[in-house]
Amino acid sequence: MKILMVYPECPDSFWSIKHVIKILGKKASLPPLGLMTVSALLPAEFEKKLIDLNITELTDSDILWADFVLISGMIVQKDSSLDVIKRCKKLGVKTIAGGPLFTSLFEQFDDVDHFILNEGEITIPMFLEDLKKGELKRIYTSEIKPELSLTPPPDYSLIDTKDYYMMPVQFSRGCPFDCDFCDIVNLNGRIPRSKSPEQIITELSKLHEIGWRHSIFFVDDNFLGNKNKTKELLRTIIDWRKQVDFKPLFYTEISINASDDDELLELMRQAGFFMVFVGIETPSTESLQECNKIQNQNRDIIASIRKFYKYGMEVTGGFIVGFDSDDETIFERQLNFIQEAGVVKAMIEILQALPGTKLYKRLEAEGRLLVTSSGVCQDSTTNFIPKMDKEMLIDGYNKLVKKAYSPKFYFERVSNFLKYYVPTRKIPVHKRIIPSFIKIIIILKHLNKGRFDFGKFIVKTLFTYPKLFPTALDQSILYIHFSKVFN
Repeated sequence: MKILMVYPECPDSFWSIKHVIKILGKKASLPPLGLMTVSALLPAEFEKKLIDLNITELTDSDILWADFVLISGMIVQKDSSLDVIKRCKKLGVKTIAGGPLFTSLFEQFDDVDHFILNEGEITIPMFLEDLKKGELKRIYTSEIKPELSLTPPPDYSLIDTKDYYMMPVQFSRGCPFDCDFCDIVNLNGRIPRSKSPEQIITELSKLHEIGWRHSIFFVDDNFLGNKNKTKELLRTIIDWRKQVDFKPLFYTEISINASDDDELLELMRQAGFFMVFVGIETPSTESLQECNKIQNQNRDIIASIRKFYKYGMEVTGGFIVGFDSDDETIFERQLNFIQEAGVVKAMIEILQALPGTKLYKRLEAEGRLLVTSSGVCQDSTTNFIPKMDKEMLIDGYNKLVKKAYSPKFYFERVSNFLKYYVPTRKIPVHKRIIPSFIKIIIILKHLNKGRFDFGKFIVKTLFTYPKLFPTALDQSILYIHFSKVFN
């Protein structure tokens, strides 16, 4: 049996960082962890290939080689997925589809031959059993949330790691919170499930053995899903790192209440976490209550953000405008908040109603839904009728993003971040000079707009935070991407 796995193309966006990784000689940010895990769940005797459309093109001969083309993606990859499905149908090759996009929207894909939905540890064996019998159904689905002890290590043999900027690892699925706009609970449940520390060490060891020495992204819905298990994992990683001299640092998604636990933050620091993505959403108390973001309520959010900085972790933040309780003042309030908090990489989006969420169901009942969410963060539109005048919302959003990612405001944000940031790694001065010089040349060469603001920022940093100069340059390089995407 020949299985061609296809990962659809991701649009240029906040997350893609395409304009930077190309400069660094990489082709894409992350490989498709889902498909690499699916490969490990399929029989070893199957012939398997992976085509990542963010890396290379899909040819007709690739498709014709396969008995089945297996496609997996997220909502943001819908257009690319439709193109792949159309090509397979034209060439007469059967398709199998799964992953978040198809689990949420399978009704919209008439030309797919078979769906393997929800979590593959349960539904892939169901498909394989029917394949043996020659009695395949169109849809395989299950509400069972499997224990992750069933999850094998990803099949890294499918990819060339040199093509990627980071490598993904998953420790847990699910989130204990139930924010109205988020589809995580619908997809992965509210009771977090996790792998054992031994499973994670096995995966990290495989990456170490194949020579991976760069960053690793723990792609968990919420790395703090089960605090006791998270701490157990962190202690295991700390001990293991000392034994094997493991160099890569970690990045993950976590809820802001992690900032309340100093022991947790210290363990994350020692384990090698340098950055976290936090859903901050809004400075509006009313909007936080409206969307049931209980973990962000009744706290000084900026102080919580700075707590991560204190432990050597930068905060990448998610921000939303367009809640029913938002008025025309929200755009300036968001900008002021983002600047003061020093959240350099601020993912700002208009509220979208994702399929299966409480928000989606409420708006559907109110007759306010328009179209299915695109999943694209900076889509400059929304898929429902907002309470705020729609033109005011879109215009306010566009001006907010443009201003936030103007050179003046971006580098001001980096300076506010540096005020409170305590780096975990100490880089000797003699090891900083040449890399810093190279980065400055790269920035000046590729930064089409904002060179003057960059120059002022660099001079200020040299005099004010000289030890943080490498960090300042890393943030500056990322502006090459953001300046192209948001301006």
